[in-house]
Amino acid sequence: MRLPQAKLDQVLDRFHEVEARMSAASGGPEIVRLGKEYAELKPVAEAVEALARAHIELSEAEELAGSGDIELAAMAREELAELQTRLPDMERSVALLLAPKDRDENASAILEVRAGTGGDEAALFAGDLFRMYQRYAQLHGWKLEVEDASEGEMGGYKEVIASITGDGVFGRLKFESGVHRVQRVPATETQGRIHTSAATVAVLPEPEDVEIEINDADLRIDTYRSSGAGGQHVNKTDSAVRITHLPTGVVVTSSEKSQHQNRAKAMKVLKARLYDMQRSALDSARAESRKEQVGSGDRSERIRTYNFPQGRVSDHRINLTLYNLPKIIEGEALDDIIDALIADDQAARLTQLEEGWGQ
Repeated sequence: MRLPQAKLDQVLDRFHEVEARMSAASGGPEIVRLGKEYAELKPVAEAVEALARAHIELSEAEELAGSGDIELAAMAREELAELQTRLPDMERSVALLLAPKDRDENASAILEVRAGTGGDEAALFAGDLFRMYQRYAQLHGWKLEVEDASEGEMGGYKEVIASITGDGVFGRLKFESGVHRVQRVPATETQGRIHTSAATVAVLPEPEDVEIEINDADLRIDTYRSSGAGGQHVNKTDSAVRITHLPTGVVVTSSEKSQHQNRAKAMKVLKARLYDMQRSALDSARAESRKEQVGSGDRSERIRTYNFPQGRVSDHRINLTLYNLPKIIEGEALDDIIDALIADDQAARLTQLEEGWGQ
């Protein structure tokens, strides 16, 4: 892969310009904006500079390899071979840094898991999926907080909504959005027959620096008495909150003990859903080829099957099948799937970048 030198020079010029402006900036907002751009450009600029040094070293090694000094020429040929092996990976790394990125890559996220077709078994499976993401978040050092939940009659969840806070949450979990299917023998099945049920997963970005304008006049806020476990745990006050965004019809609820906290949680989820609707509208306006790429956000199609009798997990988007279902459903080996999806997405973005350079 040969990267356009003009593009590399453009990156370095912008990086040095931002660096100079940061030292001269006086206003707080400007410093914050420049600091963010500097942080984004720095790894790219460093990779570009390292690549430039490698190319210089390559030219010098080529020159020395043809010199009359036998010992020096032999050393140069060794260095030349090493550089020729290393350069393609360096160029690919730079290309990935230059490729179009999801601006919400590093954002925290709202996770929504809902039982689909399959009755009680679907709710149990939704519970399994949610616990998988809980464990996965824990392993990555992220903070997961349940925003709202509706439990199934036999266990699991009809619906559960949680916020996951941390660096790069959305970038790793965005590929989980879609319909997840399970094939297994339910605990209630007396004849050992395998049932198929499903749950849907939605992962919505929760960027801190994006303002979603919501007019109070567009909201209908209702309070009601949330259901409890019975006895002393019954909620005797109207603390649960339901917010309806009238222009879009989006409804969010929160049913913890504090009405004030419920309203704040519901508004956070509402903003994430409205932001996701904006992203989806932009996605639908892009080229058809872009929509077909992994991570397009299309949740209508089945993306993954968990087959318990065979211990098999299949991701249908990239034709990946793994036989370590127990570790995947525990969150410990979920990265085996997510890493493969990210690699496939990176390959697609590199192709898109090369096609752009070829125009």
